[in-house]
Amino acid sequence: MLNGEIKSRTKRNVVESRAFSQRLEEAVARYHANAISTVEMIQALIDIAKDVKASAMRGEAEGMSDDELAFYDALAQNDTAVEAMGNEQLRIIAHELLDQVRRNATVDWHKKESARAKMRILVRRILRKYGYPPDLSKEAIQTVLEQAEALLHEIT
Repeated sequence: MLNGEIKSRTKRNVVESRAFSQRLEEAVARYHANAISTVEMIQALIDIAKDVKASAMRGEAEGMSDDELAFYDALAQNDTAVEAMGNEQLRIIAHELLDQVRRNATVDWHKKESARAKMRILVRRILRKYGYPPDLSKEAIQTVLEQAEALLHEIT
């Protein structure tokens, strides 16, 4: 059940889903390697389930929609970017990214390379506009595009 919930989150928040999947895989691998007992495995599953539930409420607490939070997570994945820019600036960027991605997405943008290139340029311009650290922007652009693809796949 937990794995199913994590997979369903992929549709809304790619970064969060990866983090939960990794934690689950690590716990299962440690269990199979007899590094942890059955009781410890059950406790690890409970902890992950609690974190998944708490993450569902995080958007409300942060004052962002689930989609904005997903883009925020894509930008804040690198701690250096958070330190350099601050949470409020990343929220503003996430809001604009969501708005611009929705406005500029075509039905088949994820299939056509020219449309993907246009979307990459759009994301790069927004990051540059707000002063996102250039050395971190390549990874951020890739993560934002993955998030956009997941979000728009649901919409279209």
